[in-house]
Amino acid sequence: MNSEQALETVEKVFLSRQLNPIERLILHQSWLGKAYDDMAQDSGYGSIYIKEVGSRLWQDISKVVGHKVTKKNLHLVLQKYPVKEYAQPYGLTDHSLLQNNAEKTINLDLFTENDNDIEFPGGTVPLNSKLYISRPPIEELAGNKLNKPGCVIRVKAPRKMGKSSLLQRIIAYAYEYNYHIVYLDFQEADSSIFSSLDKFLRWFCANISRQLDLNCALNDYWDEDMGSKVSCKIYFQEYLLESISNPLVLVLNEVNRVFQHPDIASDFLPMLRFWHEMAQVHGVVWQKLRLVMAHSTEIYIPLKLHQSPFNVGLSLKLPQFTTNQVQELAIRYGLNWIDSDQIQQLMAMVGGHPYLISLAFYHLWRQEMTLKELLQAAPTQAGIYSDHLRGHLAILLEESELLSALQQVFTASSWVQIDAIAAYKLESMGLIELDGNHALPSCELYHLYFRKQLQAS
Repeated sequence: MNSEQALETVEKVFLSRQLNPIERLILHQSWLGKAYDDMAQDSGYGSIYIKEVGSRLWQDISKVVGHKVTKKNLHLVLQKYPVKEYAQPYGLTDHSLLQNNAEKTINLDLFTENDNDIEFPGGTVPLNSKLYISRPPIEELAGNKLNKPGCVIRVKAPRKMGKSSLLQRIIAYAYEYNYHIVYLDFQEADSSIFSSLDKFLRWFCANISRQLDLNCALNDYWDEDMGSKVSCKIYFQEYLLESISNPLVLVLNEVNRVFQHPDIASDFLPMLRFWHEMAQVHGVVWQKLRLVMAHSTEIYIPLKLHQSPFNVGLSLKLPQFTTNQVQELAIRYGLNWIDSDQIQQLMAMVGGHPYLISLAFYHLWRQEMTLKELLQAAPTQAGIYSDHLRGHLAILLEESELLSALQQVFTASSWVQIDAIAAYKLESMGLIELDGNHALPSCELYHLYFRKQLQAS
């Protein structure tokens, strides 16, 4: 069976419908063994968007077969179903035949993911993963808000605190509502995109058009005399939003990348605020737009209160895990032997930071060391966090103002006040906690490691 035959099998035998262009791309590339990141790079779609659509495609097929279908067992599954034997007009396939045949011909459970497939932590936690820990009421609030016309949802947290995993859950809500979804991660934009507002907004609109499977019609709506912002608004209102029947959920990740370019941020961010206000005042068309923004720092671009999109809508700040949530995650890793005292020892070192906790549990799950050994080595070059710590150190060594600010925080005996921009950057890295203008080390791991490194430098 080749990729075209696989596509025909999925459409005619399994789903009884035609796949949309992005689903066809994912199926074809998966059949060839391509990773999601490679698909994203080749196609221009965002990697998380590719993963979201792929996850739903495998889930749809799994429901029909009655067993879990993944990229890993796709070949094994599809080769058991000749198209000629089962094919009927779209919408008329007898799915019971498929399930009966699956039970007779192959035990798909042998090929599904199990505990041995727990991946190294650090990326987005998949929708079907048992390792995702909810932080109520955040997920429910986001899902309910998403159903409000013209809504704005803002997610703020340092890096590796779970923003992308939460965004994936918000996107899942959007799928349930049958909304259109566009996901843009500003980290994927080339540096040259930020050279001017006009170039940035054209890139912005072109990406959204593509993810909506619409032809890019920028030249039909872009008017130099009216300016980039007005042209962008007209393109959205008269082309993008008018071309779709259901609401559009526009997910913007790592908006802090835009903060680094004040000339663009000072126009782009008020524009988003204005669009939100249009939805409140001008009705139906703009009410289709649901805006979700995630960022890891406070905005340090001077904006008037009525221009900022960061003081409207639902604000979600991701907290660290509680003791109970850390205990629950330990159980999901199969670490039932960890008691409350040991949980407290781990949290005394890394707090409730989701990534740092998960990394510890991953190594304990692999039985590479005891908890005592892990904690003793944690703030050293021999510990499990060495790569993570060195990555932060490399950034600090390249930015002397950050290094100096961190030194003030980590050598002080209590809260200290540091430069605002340095504070926001250090908070985005997860190295400090802010209370107003005052800073404190975010956990003992960073305190021990960087205090030693700063003394040596």
